[in-house]
Amino acid sequence: MSVFDEDLFLKGLEQRKATLGADYVEKNLAAADDFTLPFQQAMTSWCWGFGWGDDVIDAKTRSMMNLSMIGALGKMAEWELHLKGALNNGVSVEEIRAIIHVIAIYCGVPQGVECFRVARNVLTEEGRL
Repeated sequence: MSVFDEDLFLKGLEQRKATLGADYVEKNLAAADDFTLPFQQAMTSWCWGFGWGDDVIDAKTRSMMNLSMIGALGKMAEWELHLKGALNNGVSVEEIRAIIHVIAIYCGVPQGVECFRVARNVLTEEGRL
């Protein structure tokens, strides 16, 4: 029995590419094998098709929410990826700084320091600092 929903996957694929960049997404899908492909399909369908697929919350706001939640979890590789996506979705440098301030207040100064470290690297690479 397959839980794969092609329509939801395609909807998610479009949103995932719009946020994270087509090159990144296509590279991840191309690298998937029999072991990891079901996860890539499920994550694209569920997270990006279902979670990001409606118009109730705009992509910029969803990106800001993701930065806050992923920062709170301390998952810095994912935080870096979603920071790049947030920039693609129109989140400003000032808004990123404000998000990090909230992370530091509620999750601890060391986590805020870590977010600033990653953000500085990404923003410098992107030519925004």
